[in-house]
Amino acid sequence: MKLYHGSTIDIAIIKLALSKPNKDFGRAFYLSDDRQQALEMAQFRAEFEDAEPVVNVYEFDEALFQKFRCKRFESYTEEWAHFVYNHRAEPHGRTLHDYDIVYGPVANDRVGAQVARFKQGYITFDEFLRRIQYIKGITFQYAFCTQRAIDKLQKL
Repeated sequence: MKLYHGSTIDIAIIKLALSKPNKDFGRAFYLSDDRQQALEMAQFRAEFEDAEPVVNVYEFDEALFQKFRCKRFESYTEEWAHFVYNHRAEPHGRTLHDYDIVYGPVANDRVGAQVARFKQGYITFDEFLRRIQYIKGITFQYAFCTQRAIDKLQKL
């Protein structure tokens, strides 16, 4: 399967240590199977970095999913929202699971504000779940959370 990563740089060698902490599923290399979604992410980043958008394309052998510890969230659920909240709110930026790959919905761009509102008691968990759903409709992401899984991505 082809997977896409929106950025402002060409990424030939992926290093998990360079990934940012406190993302939806923890520190990971995030990809989409939707090229347009990756392009929109690249364009979003390019605006802030005054750079050109780059869509990196990788091949991943789907048969390898059987060899890795994987977690799948098929929709916006309470379990998904707790997973996202715990990683976004983790004070030390640690990844709080041992999955190699996590697949699930993308949280709203303003998830950080919603994490703060829930943490401070301004909104209920049900309201938090509603507010972190992606405004443009459900879209999915793959998070490659271990270097072992990342090493199976082949740059095209």
